[in-house]
Amino acid sequence: MPQGGREASRIRIGHGNMKLGKYSIGIGDRFGLQGVAQLRAVGMASERGIHVSPVWNKSNREHGIIGTRPMDTRREADAAVAELGWREPYFVDADHIGSGTVDRFIDSCDFFTIDVADFIGRSPGPDAVGSFLRAMAPYTGAIRIPGLRDPVQVDETLLRAVALKYLTAVQEAGAVYRRILSARSGREFVPEVSLDESDAPQSPGELFFILGALAAEGIPLETIAPKFTGSFLKGVDYVGDRRAFEKEFEQDLAVVAFAAATFHLPEGLKLSVHTGSDKFSLYPLMHRAIRKFGAGLHLKTAGTTWLEEVIGLAESGAEGLGAAKEIYAGSFERFEELCGPYLQVISIDRSKLPSPREVAAWQGEAFAGALRHDVSNAGFNMNFRQLVHVGYKVAAEMGPRFTALLRRHAEGVGRNVTDNIYRRHIVPLFLGADGRD
Repeated sequence: MPQGGREASRIRIGHGNMKLGKYSIGIGDRFGLQGVAQLRAVGMASERGIHVSPVWNKSNREHGIIGTRPMDTRREADAAVAELGWREPYFVDADHIGSGTVDRFIDSCDFFTIDVADFIGRSPGPDAVGSFLRAMAPYTGAIRIPGLRDPVQVDETLLRAVALKYLTAVQEAGAVYRRILSARSGREFVPEVSLDESDAPQSPGELFFILGALAAEGIPLETIAPKFTGSFLKGVDYVGDRRAFEKEFEQDLAVVAFAAATFHLPEGLKLSVHTGSDKFSLYPLMHRAIRKFGAGLHLKTAGTTWLEEVIGLAESGAEGLGAAKEIYAGSFERFEELCGPYLQVISIDRSKLPSPREVAAWQGEAFAGALRHDVSNAGFNMNFRQLVHVGYKVAAEMGPRFTALLRRHAEGVGRNVTDNIYRRHIVPLFLGADGRD
């Protein structure tokens, strides 16, 4: 391998990082009422000897739609921790923030997902490209990365391509990171950089040099969210070639470990899988891979807690079922409005959506069966599920009427939330299908 260690050793990694556990899970909660139920699921894993750091995540867009503030998420997390006597690390994530939105999250969050998708492909200045090429020149040739069958062939063409596509995004990540660092005045936080909304997966060589560029920006990354092959749709299983994903995932694990050592990034740097909820067919593959490499992993479960709330209401009796039907009818009528912001991460066949009139005749069992992600149930409808997933704005507009229902039926709703996170996500991903690590 080329002797690049001396160059890498001059890269200074900034201060301000705090340590996640080896495994961590993002537990999004639209309405901020399921903190205890979510944390209970993570606690069940701890009782089995698997420690998973809980990370409450909520984006600026979600706060805007619900009418909440980042400090509300902090209060939810702190209250759940106090109620259950949680003594392990926990975090609150400023999910998918950028320079225009980060400031309102500074005081309440200690995990920052820096989303640079909008800057991928923007041309950097020639001076920046030249500096990058000089810094990475020692790595030209064949780089042998443990865990990869073939060496990564590096030449100026590859380096220049990485610079032209990703360098502006990396610089933006650096600027946002330093803004957080300065504003938090020594209070620790976890930095993550998200590349998952790129147009194509990063090759091993691209990911290696992206991490090198992030290190040069002084970002002490703890998680990196690359783009994976296939489709990661909201609230439904993976769509794509699972063998191709498995190969790519293992390559990324190998590259992340090697780049962390090479560029002096934090030990334990790990992959973050975004829109990872309900990727049930991938969990066994991912479990085997992280066991094989001894790697950590961060999984974002997006908004499936919200879906479990609707399922719980549908099963609770006439009042809750009526609210669930109202939410679906509103989502159906406002399809374009609600789906518009999520077109990259949903795929709904409108011809397979039941009409509100049809749904109005359903009993609670039928509604829950159509919504709950259980492919063994003949009534399950992935199109129905995706539409309700993005329809939380309808519930938000119901205001206290909706949240009061959640409180009245907290026991049944919470039972669904806990079971979803623990049995359907944590167990197959972090413990293995048989419930043993």
